[in-house]
Amino acid sequence: MVSLSLIGAFIPTAFFVSITPGMCMTLALTLGMTIGLRRTLWMMMGELVGVGIVVVASALGVAAVMLQYPAIFAVFKYIGGGYLAWLGIQLWLSRGRMAISSEVSGAKTATPYGLMTQGFVTAIANPKGWAFMISLLPPFISLEHAMAPQLSVLVAIILMTELICMTLYATGGRSLRRFLEKSGNVRILNRIAGTLMVAVGVWLASS
Repeated sequence: MVSLSLIGAFIPTAFFVSITPGMCMTLALTLGMTIGLRRTLWMMMGELVGVGIVVVASALGVAAVMLQYPAIFAVFKYIGGGYLAWLGIQLWLSRGRMAISSEVSGAKTATPYGLMTQGFVTAIANPKGWAFMISLLPPFISLEHAMAPQLSVLVAIILMTELICMTLYATGGRSLRRFLEKSGNVRILNRIAGTLMVAVGVWLASS
């Protein structure tokens, strides 16, 4: 059984947390601009897997141990941040075409596996995400009910709100892309997307 009152309070809380601009939402916006909504879904899949792991681990107390050893995050942070920054630079260096989807700049970065990896690493390697889940989940877990059903519902709610919000961000990016392409400002679009991608990479590495 689960506490319906706690679940009812958790839904708007989770949505507010998800809709707030962050690394994953900025990444969704950027990929929506560069490769479109449909292909961005691959990144979303990886991000949702990563978020699911973070939520479950946080609820089980694993994150409390991991946060005491920040070196665990270092490899993920720097590799993941560097990778995203590199993609942003490729966007900046493009000339008249969308860099990520261009064969000239390496379309391998936009493979389903590559996109899923971007989403997964961004979700897993964010220490602030772990710390936030540790502080967010306890108030919504009732000790009077079994843990497994409650955790299943909480994870489902978080993943659903994350998917909805990333879709909104990616859709906004796609709309911006169409507007700029119609006006012939593809280079501006590349640089906007490149700047955002580099920002996410630096944000991840320095968090």
